[in-house]
Amino acid sequence: MQALRETTHWAGNAVNHTYLLDGTNLVAYIRAGTDSPYYFKSPIKGFDKRARKFELVTPNPFEVTEVASHVVTVEGSRGAVYTVDTSEGTCTCPGYTFRGTCKHVKDLETV
Repeated sequence: MQALRETTHWAGNAVNHTYLLDGTNLVAYIRAGTDSPYYFKSPIKGFDKRARKFELVTPNPFEVTEVASHVVTVEGSRGAVYTVDTSEGTCTCPGYTFRGTCKHVKDLETV
């Protein structure tokens, strides 16, 4: 995942935000002037960067440095690692992103 801060110089009152991209899919963004990311229920496919300027953000503001006790990492069936928030019932896997539910959340609910 890449975090990109927009640096485009706009005419008028437009502001630039910070975006989280998974390949070309827009997963989340942080509004200018705020610190909290907004995650989309379904990624926006084919995020268009034409005629816009961006810079890579390091460290990635979307990465969680402290993990709460209700946040668990799980390994997916193909080896990818996902984060499940057991109190919110959410997961970072593609299945949850597209359907709003997944086996990782369901498996942890039964534990």
